[in-house]
Amino acid sequence: MWSSRTCEPYMSVTVHFMEDWELKSACLQTSYFPQDHTGEHIAEALQEAIKSWNLSPTGLVAVTTDNGSNVVKALQLTKWPRMQCFGHRLHLAIGHSMDDARITRAISLCKRVVSSFSYSWKKRRELGEVQIQLGLPGHQLTTESATRWGSRLQMIERVLEQERALSKVLSSDKKTRPLVPTWQDIEVLEAIKKALKPLQDFTDALSGEEYVTLSYIRPVLHLFNNSLLAPEAGDTELYNSIKSCIVDYLNTKYADPSTSDLLDIASLLDPRFKARYFSGEKLDALKHKVITEAESLPSDQARCLSELPDPPVTEPADRGEAEVAVPPTAKKKKSLASFFEHSTPTTSTTRTQKDAVETELLSYLLSVCVESDADPLKWWRNHEANFPALSCLAKKYLCVPATSFPL
Repeated sequence: MWSSRTCEPYMSVTVHFMEDWELKSACLQTSYFPQDHTGEHIAEALQEAIKSWNLSPTGLVAVTTDNGSNVVKALQLTKWPRMQCFGHRLHLAIGHSMDDARITRAISLCKRVVSSFSYSWKKRRELGEVQIQLGLPGHQLTTESATRWGSRLQMIERVLEQERALSKVLSSDKKTRPLVPTWQDIEVLEAIKKALKPLQDFTDALSGEEYVTLSYIRPVLHLFNNSLLAPEAGDTELYNSIKSCIVDYLNTKYADPSTSDLLDIASLLDPRFKARYFSGEKLDALKHKVITEAESLPSDQARCLSELPDPPVTEPADRGEAEVAVPPTAKKKKSLASFFEHSTPTTSTTRTQKDAVETELLSYLLSVCVESDADPLKWWRNHEANFPALSCLAKKYLCVPATSFPL
């Protein structure tokens, strides 16, 4: 939902899909939307858009949206699965962590400092002269955008970079002298910068639409909890408080069962991660979900499971891939043809679909994980014949974007 420069309301619908193991996206339509932006009207418009393009809701994996109450309600009415936009969630988490009187004061001071230079050409001129005197970069101050948390970080970084020059210019005028940052303000701004700086790259990295992003969310959350945002003994109280607030917010929001399942399956089906972030009962439950879904694939994907071959022991030599590790029992299994040759009227030795999928999943999990910078879709293209059932699920889940605003 957006408005044009002439304030006319529109709704755009974008579809993401996979073709020959390449991610594709297309804007289906951008239509005039004069009705009130209620959940009921948005739900009706979405259903009409899907119908006009002859798309079946049964093929829909998830709708990635922000957390607007009207959009959330629209998907509740359509009963379509929803994926929470990671960028928007991170923005809200960071905003939640800023709910501290010390931070509020420091941020407010930053905004007033930026504003005093934005509306005064004289002060900008003086700032340029002082920057030369102090040997500082000739950068202008950065204004914060309320809808982009990264702009707040950029504003703080620029104020800290130019703090000496700003103090000198502001202190020369009795009207702006109260805007000179105190050492307490500087400490608060440094804590904010230290906490938010490592997160900046994640928003950009998870906003791509030409590579897989959904499977990254579970590993990123693990990294936040155990490394980047983990409390440390030597950190200041404010710094640890900011980190804890961000992590607690994200953990709570992504604990929703439907969202959690989506993230877990996507991560499991990414050959870079597989079962790395799961253990014990959670991994067993996840395996069960994957096996159950693979067994119940739609009829147009049933060919993935029809007469599944035994998982091969090694990969084709011309692809240069490493050997796939499988348990000794899998190596000794006969082909389906051999079972038919020796079958008797009273005994059936044909494997069930569940047995085939279980063996395929075990072989996949025992295979060597690829490098973290490898393209998982290229890996699946090369191994589709080896894992036919799992490849169908990989096509289904790995095309879902993690954010609703691609860069």
